[in-house]
Amino acid sequence: MDLLAALRAHRLLAIVRGSDPDAALTTVLTLVEEGVSLVEVSLSGRDALDVIARARAALGPDAALGAGTVLTSDEARAAQKAGAAFLVTPAVSDGIATGLELGLPVLAGVMTPTDVLQAQRLGATAFKLFPAGSAGGPGYLRDLRGPFPGLPFVPVGGVDAQAAADYLGSGATAVGVGSPLVGDAASGGSLTALRERARTFVDVVRTEVRP
Repeated sequence: MDLLAALRAHRLLAIVRGSDPDAALTTVLTLVEEGVSLVEVSLSGRDALDVIARARAALGPDAALGAGTVLTSDEARAAQKAGAAFLVTPAVSDGIATGLELGLPVLAGVMTPTDVLQAQRLGATAFKLFPAGSAGGPGYLRDLRGPFPGLPFVPVGGVDAQAAADYLGSGATAVGVGSPLVGDAASGGSLTALRERARTFVDVVRTEVRP
């Protein structure tokens, strides 16, 4: 898949991490129903590879479904086998090079300028600024874009609806959102509340003016 085009078009990446595999699968499907087209299933969740495989079967071959928290080469290979169309790492890890070798686009985790340079040299498709809130929020993103003006950044970590608007207004290509969007749905929580949060975030990314 063309991950960069998808990030630019949809501007929202949902991050699903749950303790209940059935609930995590339902969460993925519900998010897609609500117009959240880009979804990653974190490998740190329970039976995540099985969740990816079941979601792929339900959504079909063209869905923008990825695997997150990919640290190792083995995890990258397992994620591809399960049906992940893209990979997301929390840091500059072995998963980046292996994913690219496998033909999968990679959203690489970075925090510092050195991280960005390393991930860029490895060929990362886009750059996950993590943890964005702890790093300094939209102000830090603006500072980081100074030396790297053309790179696609996706802030992740502490991104609520207001922060999503602020990041997008500060030049983020997209935002990645976990608990402020998913809540406890992936562990058996309310799907009604999940749908409401999804609609809120979709409205934000659709209405926020591109810089």
